[in-house]
Amino acid sequence: MLVLGITGGIGSGKSRVLYEIGENYNSYICETDKLAHKLMNEKELKKSLCEVFGTEILDTEEGSIDRSKLGRIVFSDEKKLEQLNMLVHPAVKEYILKDIEEKRDVYDIYVIEAALLIQDGYDSICDEIWYVWASRETRIKRLMEYRSYSLTRCEEVMANQPDDDYFEKYTNFTINNDLDYENSSKQLKLRLNNMGINAIIKTSER
Repeated sequence: MLVLGITGGIGSGKSRVLYEIGENYNSYICETDKLAHKLMNEKELKKSLCEVFGTEILDTEEGSIDRSKLGRIVFSDEKKLEQLNMLVHPAVKEYILKDIEEKRDVYDIYVIEAALLIQDGYDSICDEIWYVWASRETRIKRLMEYRSYSLTRCEEVMANQPDDDYFEKYTNFTINNDLDYENSSKQLKLRLNNMGINAIIKTSER
């Protein structure tokens, strides 16, 4: 089983690449952000978060972690954000390591998607890391169209992310996702074919 890391800047189109792999290959997709949100509400981690940030981060009705409340606390305080990451990131990585072993004989590809894939040390877990690239102009256009970001918001977020050189230095393969999705699909298909991993032949295609 290939353990594949997918990373890239906001608006680069990582979600579309994940969809292509999930739809056309015998693969399991793990989006670390979604996994982190799930694990935050498991007993031990939830208890630790409340001890550090207080019970005011809980939803008053459900008693689960309210991400918007937690976000307001940590994203205006670098030290508190670091505390959050020190609690959540190890839990996420531990879960993924166990999950990979459980699924190793079931799937051809185990995909780990994370914006901070390299910074969080997933290169030690992944057999290969792909960088999904799109031009600054394309990324801004997508963010404004699909997420209703203002131009200022786009520039602020992008200014806090690594540049192209950083990603290309630490990744094995770059998908040019600046054009249409058919073009991106051809690139990933060729890469996986060269690694001996073929797309699933669906019933309707036989």
